[in-house]
Amino acid sequence: MTTPTPARIPTSPASTAAALFRRPFVAGRPGGRPATALRARPAAATELVERSVNTIRFLAVDAVEKANSGHPGLPMGCAPLGHVLFDEFLRFNPTNPGWFDRDRFVLSAGHGCMLHYALLHLAGYKGVTMDDLKAFRQWGSRTPGHPENFETAGVEVTTGPLGQGFANSVGLALAEKHLAARFNKPDFTIVDHYTYVILGDGCQMEGVANEAASLAGHWGLGKLIAFYDDNHISIDGSTDIAFTEDVLARYEALGWHTIWVKNGNTGYDDIRAAIKEAKEVKDKPTLIKVTTIIGYGSPNKASTHSVHGSALGSKEVEATRKNLLWPHEPFHVPDEVKSHWGHHLDEGASLEAEWNAKFAEYEKKYQQEAAELNSIISGELPSEWDKALPTYTPESPADATRNLSQQCLNALAKVIPGFLGGSADLASSNMTLLKMFGDFQKDTPEERNIRFGVREHAMGAICNAIALHSPGLIPYCSTFFVFTDYMRAPIRLSALCGSGVIYVMTHDSIGLGEDGPTHQPVEQLFSLRAMPNILVLRPADGTETSGAYRLAVINRQRPSILALSRQKLPQLEGTSVEGAAKGGYVISDNSLGNKPELILIGTGSELEIAAKAADELRKEGKCVRVVSLICWELFEEQSEEYKESVLPCDVSSRISIEAGVTLGWEKYVGQKGKAIGIDRFGSSAPAGKIYKELGLTVENVIATAKSL
Repeated sequence: MTTPTPARIPTSPASTAAALFRRPFVAGRPGGRPATALRARPAAATELVERSVNTIRFLAVDAVEKANSGHPGLPMGCAPLGHVLFDEFLRFNPTNPGWFDRDRFVLSAGHGCMLHYALLHLAGYKGVTMDDLKAFRQWGSRTPGHPENFETAGVEVTTGPLGQGFANSVGLALAEKHLAARFNKPDFTIVDHYTYVILGDGCQMEGVANEAASLAGHWGLGKLIAFYDDNHISIDGSTDIAFTEDVLARYEALGWHTIWVKNGNTGYDDIRAAIKEAKEVKDKPTLIKVTTIIGYGSPNKASTHSVHGSALGSKEVEATRKNLLWPHEPFHVPDEVKSHWGHHLDEGASLEAEWNAKFAEYEKKYQQEAAELNSIISGELPSEWDKALPTYTPESPADATRNLSQQCLNALAKVIPGFLGGSADLASSNMTLLKMFGDFQKDTPEERNIRFGVREHAMGAICNAIALHSPGLIPYCSTFFVFTDYMRAPIRLSALCGSGVIYVMTHDSIGLGEDGPTHQPVEQLFSLRAMPNILVLRPADGTETSGAYRLAVINRQRPSILALSRQKLPQLEGTSVEGAAKGGYVISDNSLGNKPELILIGTGSELEIAAKAADELRKEGKCVRVVSLICWELFEEQSEEYKESVLPCDVSSRISIEAGVTLGWEKYVGQKGKAIGIDRFGSSAPAGKIYKELGLTVENVIATAKSL
């Protein structure tokens, strides 16, 4: 059935309040029982609450107006929800935004970030001063146009691309449930926090939100509470033009508990009761649909798309001030509002102090568990953890790097407490199963194999949040390399926000063979190399695979893509973990004085081709250097002296060989060099046949070398 759309509501304060107080709060499905107003903290008097709510509204209005840019509509409509949640329910410490057992809040509808900034300012976060609010959306500001965890204290994840923040909230709730199951004891509840998220119609329309909601319901994430800002407006106008589904019915089908607050504008008790009811549901996540008026209080723009993404304009700001009886100058915070919100400083410090005292007792009784949890909280890796990684010699048997990767994954999971992850329904093909652990499921959340199902997009976003939940949580996720296209948005956000997810991408080239061009990545290597703050690692054998994992683990502020082969590769002479750490290095050279006649550069499965071609050319008396360029990004970070020692400028005879597009290789082969690659899509055939037909062979490398 279709959820009825509430009639448009008049916007003057008196008429709005009168109309809305006649509309009941409905718990569960529309038409369900009224809920009792229950509170986590004593609520302030209604008059003070209303002044606080209007303070939030006008801080947003004034900041957007000063910037002449932004989205005032959501903060004006969601201010009541924001006040009740932050002031009465959310557990946090403004003086230590990173306190481990804080509740997490995510604004998935990140365009409305002035709501979040206003709340953080009132709550006493030092990183969001009044000057910061006045610098909204300006160069160097700590209040950027969408929430960024690396810019603003109190912002947990970077949101803006719609649906991503909601999927992040699922990851944060997963992390809490996992850690609580591992470390809580009958006499100590040491991990106990909620994840709250606000999402809008745009988030609901994005497919990633449905993927994530499906997983949250399946996993029974009972400490995830989502608020759906149901204001019926998107950028193009009324949501009636494109979005008329029954959202609550969909979430119920996905395994969520649902509540409808019909009066999100002045129904403070209704909002309180809904949050309390949601917290009493332990086995399901909860979606609270909160019906609001976008741009509440604006006489001429409320309930229209014109208030969504543009400043009100000076005349409408003045009219809104009169309409909401707000006579103050811009950026005014009344003394009584400031005084009331000041309680969060002492309360937050007390909450953290109480937790610290509890953890000190926990450490005495459960030393091993406390040490592991400390590692996860601090991000400090166990000493000599990297010695657990497997080692290989040229005599070791040939194997696919996806298989070698599984050896590394299982070695790391034994020594790193926060190491966990999974695959998009491809664990047996990506080789990502942690053999000593079971599956993270609703009733076994302590386990470390995460079954994401065929949901690459949500998988990436969920892993972003796991990595940002605690410094020592190191998530990996996996699919076929070509399907990075399905998860480009969360990979980009990993790079932007410094989330050190390890992306284990197998079937990295035409070497996968018969599945054909739909599954054979060609352009993906270069397209991901074009992304800032990410490591793209294509190891050639077991030694380089171990080296790639070492790099991925230590790089906690940037994600890593490991492009791994399906086909077996030999263990090569000259590869090294130390060389891999520099991104590019010499694996063999029969020249003297850094003056080879020819340089052959390879990555991954094509490094073997380069090495074999060099052997043949050397038999003819050529001085040939073979370079593994496993990671362009790391190589570019080396000193000019080191790069010259690997790729001397005076040597113009260079050939690269890689099973991907040649775009970008001109940087390394120069104008006189040649790039052997694939500037077309692949084909369905055995791998060896495709390599031969497309010229990725020892013979073609030799012929190309002789043509230089």
